[in-house]
Amino acid sequence: MRLLRKGKVKDIYELGNGNILFHFSDRVSAFDVKMATSIPRKGEVLCRFGQFWFDALQTPHHMVKVVDKDKMEVRRLEMIPVECVVRGYFYGSFVDRYKDRLGNELPSNFEPVIASKLPRPIFDPTTKSEEHDIPVPRQEVISSGILPGKDYDYLEETSISLYEKMSKIVERANFIIADIKFEFGRNEKGDIVLGDSLGPDEYRLWLKTDYQPGKTQESYDKQLLRDWLIKTGFKDKVDMLAKEGKKPESPEVAPEVVEELSRRYVLAYERISGRKL
Repeated sequence: MRLLRKGKVKDIYELGNGNILFHFSDRVSAFDVKMATSIPRKGEVLCRFGQFWFDALQTPHHMVKVVDKDKMEVRRLEMIPVECVVRGYFYGSFVDRYKDRLGNELPSNFEPVIASKLPRPIFDPTTKSEEHDIPVPRQEVISSGILPGKDYDYLEETSISLYEKMSKIVERANFIIADIKFEFGRNEKGDIVLGDSLGPDEYRLWLKTDYQPGKTQESYDKQLLRDWLIKTGFKDKVDMLAKEGKKPESPEVAPEVVEELSRRYVLAYERISGRKL
């Protein structure tokens, strides 16, 4: 087994049989900075959630099997360098960019109420980067040679369809998926299949009973950490140093935030999957 890459939250190994092993760690990142503090059981939740979604969605994917509580064997893919983001609610970075969509995916008279449900899910892809993802329009993806038009359209249709399937599943457990990021790759036959993994690091999850448009939502994903970092002024440091091409040192995350984040990850998995960790 050979280490290929140590990412922000998971380590990737090459196996002797040519497949890939994902080791989901308890590490956590926010605002493109890896935190100094880990979140207990996070790796286990991400691994089990990935297994649950790959099994439940019934779409071609690269998972072979789970080999430990926080390790998954997958088939090697040639990853497509586009992150397929689907937004179902008016939230996150989309709030600053929605005006470009007026008269197209959004009606001209759209009222920008924070956390309101969009008239329909919107495909909002970004570049794939270890540093910072940047929204990329359809024409740029095609003209740059990343994907031909038919493959872009396939990713858009598939991503929205998967988002809608997942939304129905989590709704039965009293949750809402506000938005999500999918990754796809080509297998040895050249077919496009679902890759990477799916869990609270890839989507924004809200409790349906707590949901109220017009205000910031309580999240059952790492948004809790982002909110704490904003409150403590760390996000301001990130923005300031970004102008110089630098990143700040990671703070030690408050114990109560760590404990609550771990609790929410486990609760979300157990409710949605119906399985105990």
